[in-house]
Amino acid sequence: MALAFIGLGGNIGDTKQLIKDAIVCLAQHPELRILTRSCMYESAPVGAEGPDFINAVISLETQLPPEDLLTICQNIENTFGRERPYINAPRTLDLDVLAYDDLSIQNERLTIPHPRMIERSFVLFPLLEIAPDIDLPGFGKLTKYIPNVEHQRINRVQGCNCPSQHI
Repeated sequence: MALAFIGLGGNIGDTKQLIKDAIVCLAQHPELRILTRSCMYESAPVGAEGPDFINAVISLETQLPPEDLLTICQNIENTFGRERPYINAPRTLDLDVLAYDDLSIQNERLTIPHPRMIERSFVLFPLLEIAPDIDLPGFGKLTKYIPNVEHQRINRVQGCNCPSQHI
């Protein structure tokens, strides 16, 4: 089984509920076993426009190859009305494969580890919440990137039982 991390987020509609529903959809796939989920975080858009985003990260185990995991994520996005009228447009739901074991992949469809995760507090903080010692190819220990994103506004959503919740 491979260990993968998925980032979930959005800024259109009831994003908190959409993220919860997307996690349920992922859990309904017999090839996926969700392990943990972070708290939800609210943050200002980074390189995007529109209202604040709500984001979270989950860890899961799977025997699927990374490309098939991406396909499942994109199908869930589409089910929840994801549109892509332009780059970084506001969105109902966004699911990103952030990391997959110790693999390093770069092709037309998928780059793993996610190339911009170290530039975004809304990815780093929830990811480090559930995997504080994560060390990824090409990046090393992700904790070293915290100073680069500390200036970005981010707040843990009230009512989340932290630290990470095991599913």
